[in-house]
Amino acid sequence: MSTANSTARIATALSWCLAWGETKAPSQNPASLQQMLTALRSGDQSGIPPESAALVQQIQQLQQNPSKFPETPAELQALYPEVWQQTTRIGLVYGGATKIKGYVFESAKLPEIRGASALLDRINLIDLPAFFGDPEDTYAGWADLDETSRSALKRFVKDPEPKHGIHAWLEQHYPGLASALIPELIIYSTGGNILAFCPAAWVNDLADAIERRYTQETLTANACAVGSTFRLLELRYGLLRDPIEETPWLDWLTRNNSNPLVQAYYGKNASQKEFESRKNFNELVGHLAAQFNHRRNGNPDPNRPSRAHPAFFETHPYIRRDSTDRRSAIAKAELPGEPWLSEATARKALVGRQAKRMETGKQGWFRKFPEWDPGFVESWVSRFARFLDSSEGRFYQDLYYKIHEEKAHPHDTIGEAQSLREIANASSGCQGFVAYIYADGNNMGGYIQKQIKTPEAYQRFSQDVSEATEKAVYHALAQHLQAHQIHSLQQDSETGKERNGRWIHPFEILTVGGDDVFVIVPAHKALDIATTFCEQFEQILLSKSKDYAAQSPGTIKQRYQPYGSDSQSAKLCQLSSSAGVLIASEDTPIYYAQKLTDQLCKSAKTYSKKLKPAHSDSSVATLDFLTLKSVTMIASSIKEFRQQALEISKGNHTLQLYAAPYTVQEVHGLLKTVQALKVSGFPRSQLYQMRSFLEKGKRTATLNYLYFRTRLGSKGKPLVEAFEQTWCKAKTNDGYLPPWMHLGSEGSSSVYETIWQDLVDLYGFVQVEGADQKVGALAAVEGEA
Repeated sequence: MSTANSTARIATALSWCLAWGETKAPSQNPASLQQMLTALRSGDQSGIPPESAALVQQIQQLQQNPSKFPETPAELQALYPEVWQQTTRIGLVYGGATKIKGYVFESAKLPEIRGASALLDRINLIDLPAFFGDPEDTYAGWADLDETSRSALKRFVKDPEPKHGIHAWLEQHYPGLASALIPELIIYSTGGNILAFCPAAWVNDLADAIERRYTQETLTANACAVGSTFRLLELRYGLLRDPIEETPWLDWLTRNNSNPLVQAYYGKNASQKEFESRKNFNELVGHLAAQFNHRRNGNPDPNRPSRAHPAFFETHPYIRRDSTDRRSAIAKAELPGEPWLSEATARKALVGRQAKRMETGKQGWFRKFPEWDPGFVESWVSRFARFLDSSEGRFYQDLYYKIHEEKAHPHDTIGEAQSLREIANASSGCQGFVAYIYADGNNMGGYIQKQIKTPEAYQRFSQDVSEATEKAVYHALAQHLQAHQIHSLQQDSETGKERNGRWIHPFEILTVGGDDVFVIVPAHKALDIATTFCEQFEQILLSKSKDYAAQSPGTIKQRYQPYGSDSQSAKLCQLSSSAGVLIASEDTPIYYAQKLTDQLCKSAKTYSKKLKPAHSDSSVATLDFLTLKSVTMIASSIKEFRQQALEISKGNHTLQLYAAPYTVQEVHGLLKTVQALKVSGFPRSQLYQMRSFLEKGKRTATLNYLYFRTRLGSKGKPLVEAFEQTWCKAKTNDGYLPPWMHLGSEGSSSVYETIWQDLVDLYGFVQVEGADQKVGALAAVEGEA
């Protein structure tokens, strides 16, 4: 979204709220309101009715950047005399789903997990925005839909029956609310949350409607929404007192700088810069976030009932329960295995099947359950296919669809993977294994606090991050995967169906929202996909605006140094993404895999903060991974497991038999080192024997490694170049310490780490032959273009 477009939308939203007034009925004639709205949308200032002209002029004046931040309330009054006098308040509402992972991963079955995630996405991306208008104006993906999908979405939103239509549902439960809302009021509705303006009198109704929609559609998901009203001037200069003259300003800050509460809010020795970074629209959002946490924790609100519409389900010890073992089942579903389901679980299963284009609407087995419309659910594979057909994705088409090979197949007959078994079937050289990738953005909160100061900036930032996240996923999948034909797959014991010979997209996107990503991919391409996602995320953001570029990038220490340099410049983006990758057997319980992947992502994010150079505004993309091929099960956390099982004290030094997490550059180096191990012909038996020698001490491990490598003769040269010279350089001389790296000193003890354990873990999941063919071919295609 361009700056001018965002500014115009926010101006329209604020003009609407002020012209509506502070009562539920509009203070101006409805015809005059519509005339103002039409004029603002068209950009025709002459068409604005006289009763609204002064309001629009005040908003346009407020949106202009002043040459200087006002140092006193008197200067603020002189800068905006008309806005200072404006007392009509504007509503601001913030809300969304809470405890999302508890709802999504409540079930152990992938179809229900998929359905839970898709249902939450539908509510956040379609239902809540539809409160504010028609889908062509509120659904971000409207332009990319075909006519059939557009018709289905329109029916879902405009169906006159409240059980099915969103507009009818809203009018039934909150009469008059829809007439007070317009599409321009939405600031953002991504990542599971919504932030929107509304006329002041409708704040509580809109917040209640958000909570009610989540509960009524999911039955068991938690949701929370809060709202408040603010003066027009507060949208630019943060929370103000009434009267405004009594608002603590810069002179007050100077007098109270030593107060602990003031230091906690503005920082120690805060100056005008810190004060200015606080006194803006971001302070209002922070105020709502505090209210959100207060309400989510169950605290009472004098103006509203407690958490709206909580779900209660009666249970009995002798009644059959559903697959989650929490709720009473009400009917048997005509699904594989004929499971007994509760209504909440049945809804997840139905939406999951619709997301995979296996079920349509209210038909088939779902007729046994109370009538409910799953609505418009778009498959992630459909969005991915549209990306491949776009100008950005066309470079990948030939390679992804294998057009130049004998196995080429028509695009429209390639379907979704129906199970993890089918994704694992595409894992070349390591069939039976899949990889879970969970990625999350770094420095998002810090960037918002320092850089996002207006509603327009919030709107642009939300759209940029959401688009960068989604497209980065598509780039990564298209670059490293290919449409797969199922083969040698045993017949499904539950369905009895034969799927061999079918063509599928070999991945599962569980969620892409805001800056979060959770996907399941073939094991042999997991690290490639994760690193490409992190790189593309930054590149897409940098291509959108120079504001995302770091002004003081600094330098970071890279353990992998392919060019022999001691350090390398950090990424030039202020935002990055960290990822956790878990490689595990296809039959690993998905809830267990999700918990481990979440821990790995947190570990990577912690490492990113540690690597960030001092006085730098850049952010470092990092990655942590674990393979459950060598570790069968972890009872404690990954951090505790590594400390207890992979850290050894030997005399005056400590050995860490792992080196994770890594930066993205180091992951690239790690993959090249694994390939070098394979090319050199390093005996696999000695590979594992070498790993066992790590526990015997630093010198013993070094001696045995050099012995094995020397026996390779000239074949060992790739290993010298890709392992010893790039990873194991000594800190105090020009020699090398294979397989060790000097990490630093803790007191009188030196700490050494090694990547050998990680090399062994990855050995079976990294390809050599043709590993770079697809990327090389892609570069050739782009060069020709």
